[in-house]
Amino acid sequence: MKHSVFLDRVREVIRTSQFSYSTEKSYVGWIYRYILFHGKKHPDEMGSKEVEAFLTYLAVERKVSASTQNQALNALVFLYKKVLKSPLRDMVFKNARIGKRIPVVLSRGEANQVLSNLHGVYHLMASLLYGSGLRLSDCLNLRIKDVDFELNELVVRGGKWDRDRRTILPDLLEPQLRIQMEKVRIRLEENLLLPGFRGASMPEALERKYPGASKELKWQYVFPSRKPALDPRTGTLRQHYRHESYLQKAVKSAIIKSKVSKNASCHTFRHSFATHLLEDGYDIRTVQELMGHKNVNTTMIYTHVLNRNKYNVRSPLDHV
Repeated sequence: MKHSVFLDRVREVIRTSQFSYSTEKSYVGWIYRYILFHGKKHPDEMGSKEVEAFLTYLAVERKVSASTQNQALNALVFLYKKVLKSPLRDMVFKNARIGKRIPVVLSRGEANQVLSNLHGVYHLMASLLYGSGLRLSDCLNLRIKDVDFELNELVVRGGKWDRDRRTILPDLLEPQLRIQMEKVRIRLEENLLLPGFRGASMPEALERKYPGASKELKWQYVFPSRKPALDPRTGTLRQHYRHESYLQKAVKSAIIKSKVSKNASCHTFRHSFATHLLEDGYDIRTVQELMGHKNVNTTMIYTHVLNRNKYNVRSPLDHV
């Protein structure tokens, strides 16, 4: 993506809004594609009709999923409302098809088999995905202060929809987590000796409010990257969280070793967490709260998994 004064302006507004770096990359990417789609015409000279045309193109020509189209819509709504101060109104466009998908869920045996083929920090991270219902991003963004051993809880900060939530912390993981946190403490002491080290990466607003917090143990990531790196936004030396690809690759390898034939991934552990809680008799509202779902209808999809062969039908072939 070429350097652009306008896109730099977009980035500045995104950072002022305290969005994550991944959201920044996503929004800037969609705005850039929108501009290219309309022959590099400046967004100031365009509006609702051009946005409608772009969103329809994504659905009809590119055949993107509904969630992908929604990402593009969110980016462009932000552009016109927050950057250009000219909110979009009364748009009509072709919606991407929303397929009815039943989530892939591991049985309890399959989940344990996959976890048994993971080791060290990867085993701990995947166990949190399954044992606490975390998204991969929730796990990576976890900080020392968000782990409460007294209440056996994890606090998930700024998850999807930018909503904090609490979820359960399995007793079984306490020893491993304490060992991991001690490793983080030792690494912090080593990093503080590095010239120019500014501590853990922090939201700009928190950095201004608590200027020394980034070097405190409680603000460190539970799963930090192997070594500090330059912050892509500020150019300062920071401790970031571990890249998502490390766990994704490890889980994929463990699934293959376990000979699980399902199209599973890190997110499958979260699906399995919700399904197994419902199987154990916990009510849908409790599961909704632990999962951090905005709407209970999202949680209801897991009841479809429970209703396998709900008609109690026996195949005619079985009578042959």
